[in-house]
Amino acid sequence: MFERLKEAENRYLEIEKSLSAPETASDKEAFAKAMKEYKNLTPVIEKYREYKKLLSDMEGAKTLMEEESGELYDMALSEYKECKEAISSVEEQLKILLIPKDPNDDKNVIIEIRAGAGGEEAALFASVLYRMYTMYADASCYKTELMNFNETGLGGYKEITFMISGDGAYSRFKFESGVHRVQRVPETETQGRIHTSTATVAVLPEAEDVEIEISPSDVTVETCKSSGAGGQHINKTESAIRLIHKPTGIVVECQDERSQFKNKDKAFRLLKAKLYDIKQREMNDKIASERKSQVGTGDRSERIRTYNYPQGRVTDHRIGYTVYSLESFLNGNIGEMLDKLATADAAEKLKGNNS
Repeated sequence: MFERLKEAENRYLEIEKSLSAPETASDKEAFAKAMKEYKNLTPVIEKYREYKKLLSDMEGAKTLMEEESGELYDMALSEYKECKEAISSVEEQLKILLIPKDPNDDKNVIIEIRAGAGGEEAALFASVLYRMYTMYADASCYKTELMNFNETGLGGYKEITFMISGDGAYSRFKFESGVHRVQRVPETETQGRIHTSTATVAVLPEAEDVEIEISPSDVTVETCKSSGAGGQHINKTESAIRLIHKPTGIVVECQDERSQFKNKDKAFRLLKAKLYDIKQREMNDKIASERKSQVGTGDRSERIRTYNYPQGRVTDHRIGYTVYSLESFLNGNIGEMLDKLATADAAEKLKGNNS
């Protein structure tokens, strides 16, 4: 581990030097690439330097203990013990920081929410999840962009697709893929019975052009009138776009924008993300051991979380974690849950690396 840390620090110093070089500064692409690597290495190097300082302080305290007695000895002993305890903690943190990073973590993310079992109640729950994610995104200074939706008469969504852009967006939302279950009394229920409904969430990293190339001959582009609840623009012009990818049969639609050109651009971004997702899944299927070390990021049929309204709780079944502040959670305060999932995933990967 320490050999890797020394190599990482040497690389860090190289990049630091190159960033101040005129030739790097004049090349925007090279500068951006170097800056990204520098940023990724910074947390590791800062922690490594903290580790080295603790080692130095501990050795200094040990030397003082050998030379002094009385009160000075006691002070040195106390510092020695504190440093030793801190070193153990920092070593564990370094192990986690050295876990290979998911190459998609820095990407923007496309989220699809679809109503599952439960009819209109499931569609209403899909709208609750959409609101929850966008409120968290806004509070976290991410940008949200609606891509497509199919609204019901009561304000729910049969399906809704949106993009969240910003630094590390995928790393924050990637554990949300799966089946979300809600238990509550629907507004339409006169006898006060609790119903169980579901919505599925798919989280896709935005694909870059260099990763996915789409041949124009493989795609059928159709225009159609926008559909949805209300609005003067709805059903007036053929601005909605439907793409059919012939090799895979994937169909995507986009109707959020008034401009057909903008809808077409969004639709192709969504299609690329879906094709990239297929590519990633095929790779993951070849690495079964890696799949076991993930906190349910891939299986969309897996029931990952229950939102229980009568008891005011949210339980994530993958990590057995429950919060008893449902209203706050649905208002976008999901950061703690996302942190717990990321920590659990890192612990599983660390366990896999050590076995």
